[in-house]
Amino acid sequence: MSKELREIIKNSRRIVFFGGAGVSTESNIPDFRSDEGIYQEKKYRFSPEVMLSHTFFMRYPQEFYDFYFDKMIYPDAKPNPAHLALARLEQQGKLTAVITQNIDGLHQKAGSKKVLELHGSVLRNSCMDCGKQYDLSDMLAQRGSVPHCSCGGIIKPDVVLYEEGLDQAIIEEAVWHIRHADCMIVGGTSLAVYPAAGLIRYFRGKHLVLINKTATSYDSDATLIIREPIGKVLGEAVE
Repeated sequence: MSKELREIIKNSRRIVFFGGAGVSTESNIPDFRSDEGIYQEKKYRFSPEVMLSHTFFMRYPQEFYDFYFDKMIYPDAKPNPAHLALARLEQQGKLTAVITQNIDGLHQKAGSKKVLELHGSVLRNSCMDCGKQYDLSDMLAQRGSVPHCSCGGIIKPDVVLYEEGLDQAIIEEAVWHIRHADCMIVGGTSLAVYPAAGLIRYFRGKHLVLINKTATSYDSDATLIIREPIGKVLGEAVE
C-alpha cells in the first residue's frame, strides 16, 4: 500500500492533508470515539460530550477545567512519524496545507507552516473580559482551579466547543486549498464530525486517499484506502 501511495505522492503537485484525532494517537494522545477514547470516560458525573459544550463551560467552569486538564491537555506529547512526514512534504513543495481537527499543535511542532486548525488550539487562550492572551504554560500554572486573567476575568481556551461555530475564515481557506488540490490525503478520522467532515465534498482532484483503521462514508469515492497506522504509512511513503 505504501508503494502505491508513494507513487501517488510522486505524481501529485498540490497535496492537501485532512486529519483527525487518529493522527495523534501514535503520540499517546487518545482519540474520542474508539474503545479507549475520551468519550468512554466514566469517572465524571457528566458525559464528556456534555462537559465539552459551551453551555457546560459557562455554567460549571470548575468541572469543565477538571475534565479539560485531565483529558484534553498533553504538554509532553511529541510529533510522531505522520506529523514529521507531512512537514517534509510541505518542505518539498508538494503539500499546500494541513487541515486538522486536532487541537494539540503537534503539526506546528513537527515543522508544518500552513496549518488550518478547524477546532482551535489548546496553545492559545484568552480572557473572556479583556481579551488578554495566554499560552499553555500560563494555563498549566493555574491547573486545579479555573484559570483567571490578571483583570479577574475567566480565561477560555481557543478550542471550539459543542454549540460553538467554526471560524468562517479558516473554513473558507480550507475549502480553497481543497478545491485547488490534485491529491487529498485524509487520515485518522472517521469523517463523522460535521461541518468539518463535509469539507471533503469540495475535492475535485485526481486522487482521494483514505488512511483510517475503520470504514468512512467516503470509502466509495477513494482512489486508495489504507487501514494501517497512519504514522507507519506516511513515514514509509514520504521520502
